[in-house]
Amino acid sequence: MAQQVDVVVIGMGVGGEAVAGQLAEAGLAVVGVENKLVGGECPYWGCIPTKMMIRAANLLAETRRVDGMAGHAEVTPDWEPVAARIRDEATDDWNDQVAVDRFTGKGGRFVRGRARLAGPGLVDVDGETFEARRGVVLATGTAPVVPPIDGLERTPFWSNREAAEAKSLPSSLLVLGGGAIGLELAQAFARFGVDVTVVEAMDRLLPADEPEASALVEGALAADGVTVQTSVRASAVRYDGERFTVMVGDGLELTGEKLLVAVGRRAELADLGLDTVGLDLLAHAIKVDAHMRAGDGVWAVGDVTGHGAFTHVATYQAAIAARDILGEVGSPADYRALPRVTFTDPEVGVVGMTESEARAAGVQTAVGVAQVPSSARGWIHKAGNEGLIKLVADSEQGVLVGATSAGPTGGEVLSALAVAVHARVPISALRHMIYAYPTFHRGIEDALRDLDVA
Repeated sequence: MAQQVDVVVIGMGVGGEAVAGQLAEAGLAVVGVENKLVGGECPYWGCIPTKMMIRAANLLAETRRVDGMAGHAEVTPDWEPVAARIRDEATDDWNDQVAVDRFTGKGGRFVRGRARLAGPGLVDVDGETFEARRGVVLATGTAPVVPPIDGLERTPFWSNREAAEAKSLPSSLLVLGGGAIGLELAQAFARFGVDVTVVEAMDRLLPADEPEASALVEGALAADGVTVQTSVRASAVRYDGERFTVMVGDGLELTGEKLLVAVGRRAELADLGLDTVGLDLLAHAIKVDAHMRAGDGVWAVGDVTGHGAFTHVATYQAAIAARDILGEVGSPADYRALPRVTFTDPEVGVVGMTESEARAAGVQTAVGVAQVPSSARGWIHKAGNEGLIKLVADSEQGVLVGATSAGPTGGEVLSALAVAVHARVPISALRHMIYAYPTFHRGIEDALRDLDVA
């Protein structure tokens, strides 16, 4: 006999835990199902531990910048406290009991197991069946892509998980993928003394971002001793028990003690039973409407919706889905001002459309750029002051449709630009704001002067 509940949430990562917790707090009978760790990728192997690694690496880099600014300093890298902090503070050695208790403390019921849809409102969890009176929420996240490179699957390559779990560092590291994950980890390891090489198939790093940001980050990586190979693809991988060999381009062989594969993530939907509720088994993502509805009595949130594999998107969608399930009136999803930050040094924050995306969308595009070193705060900062602010405007509407903020605090400066894009603040109003002096965000005013919009 099926157990009667109000809602079943399949997948208790960031988005699943958020929506399940909100519904449980509202008094619904909620079952949350997870076959791995409650909280998902972010607290255990993603956002939190990697930013701890980056924080430590940036401290090393900042200390090395003392010479010529404030005396002389020597620093000796030590990975041990970083690995210990990840285990002690971020993950409790990969135990999710605190997260489980957090959910059950809100009134929810947690079930550890692998869930599969068995029909409208029906969910099977390892032989135990639940019938959801209100509906089912799908929040199963994504997994790292393993590209079809000859020999790769037979080797002990790293994903971001193994990189975050490392108790000691290799002498050398090959990184496949020049996106945010690959570059953040590449720079962090390089600053701890690892010999790092990054391989990217596209013609530049961070290919989804502005070309100016790509060039900026490539220069920063070079300064940290990272070798970058762009416009080349890996064709084969070998492992002899001690070292990896990766064949790229026209016969070039790269070797390293470890190999990190960071070429993207994808939803694994084949075993969810989507066909039992009329959803596409072959889809790359679960299509949802502006209220996260995927079908009759089915909602989806987080990475599986294809709107960006970001914690902030998952929690944003979770709140929308929860309101819809509870029958509350709320604003529909709006991704026009979706922000993202690559936490390299310099940080690269992006919101809305890039210049090329705006032009491809038929927007009457205007661009304004300011260089961080030319600003008062950038001049004061001096060491490690590389960066830029780029504004992308709809000149007909007189509003910003996108922006990039790259620099020492690029992700923080992005907040003002995200508000401007989201709220469609008129450029005329932005030009007449008062920008605190001397701050990094004052560079927005400089970029506005360079923007040819009436």
